Amino acid sequence: MPHVAYEVIHPDRNQSCMVFASPHSGRNYSFSFLRSTVLDDHTIRSSEDAFVDLLFNVAPQYGAPFLMAGAPRAYIDMNRACEELDPALIEGVRRQGHNPRVASGLGVIPRVVANGRAIYRNKITLEEAEKRIDTYWRPYHAMLQRLLDAAHRRHGQTVLVDCHSMPHEAMDGVAMQGMRRPDVVLGDRFGAAASGDVVDRIEAAFTNAGFNVARNTPFAGAYIAQAYGRPARGQHAVQIEMDRSLYMNEALVRPNGNFEDVQKALQAVVAEIAQIGQGRMPLAAE
Repeated sequence: MPHVAYEVIHPDRNQSCMVFASPHSGRNYSFSFLRSTVLDDHTIRSSEDAFVDLLFNVAPQYGAPFLMAGAPRAYIDMNRACEELDPALIEGVRRQGHNPRVASGLGVIPRVVANGRAIYRNKITLEEAEKRIDTYWRPYHAMLQRLLDAAHRRHGQTVLVDCHSMPHEAMDGVAMQGMRRPDVVLGDRFGAAASGDVVDRIEAAFTNAGFNVARNTPFAGAYIAQAYGRPARGQHAVQIEMDRSLYMNEALVRPNGNFEDVQKALQAVVAEIAQIGQGRMPLAAE
């Protein structure tokens, strides 16, 4: 697999304190990886946040950088700690306490894709796992922190907008009978990863564009929100989960007829979010 850990689109002018990122839309599936999996080329993509990079890549037009992972989520998961190694998959790894993500096969090197389908026939070596982490995980996170640090130096604060997608079925048990089903879930780890002021403004941007928004249920934010959300230091992190069925055929992993409309609506959302923290919309002091 080529060593393309990430791609960054930089704005012509860094006018915004926002940093947009898509850690799960990578689709660089190498021949060697596809040969090592028991899954077909289509099923291996079921955990991918397909097309999320295309939905949010307008961010640089509004003064904010956009970071995208190159490696696919099935190969290595940027939204896990590098220590979240799965003893059921990786040789020589001892179980250390109960981690529900690792136990379910969703460690930094995933054992399964959506619906618990196994990726591999056999275990992989610890050397292989560490190579993936060194080649893809560490460079991605180093660049993410550099972008956040640069935004913080320029603006005195920064907000990471971590862009994801969720299966339509994820909201089946959440949507209340008779109420409109959420299109978007914002995760701030129940206030630990971002100030309420920031999340209020992001929610307003989505609501203004016609999206129905929920918070923290069923997705409150995983490793990235936990690791980078430091509101007391002026570094906020908000995870965004978009319902995939709004813009894609989930079974075929293809854009649907609404894709361009959703893309246009999200451009308005990004334009509004990018204004957060600029001169006329300062963030509240912590």
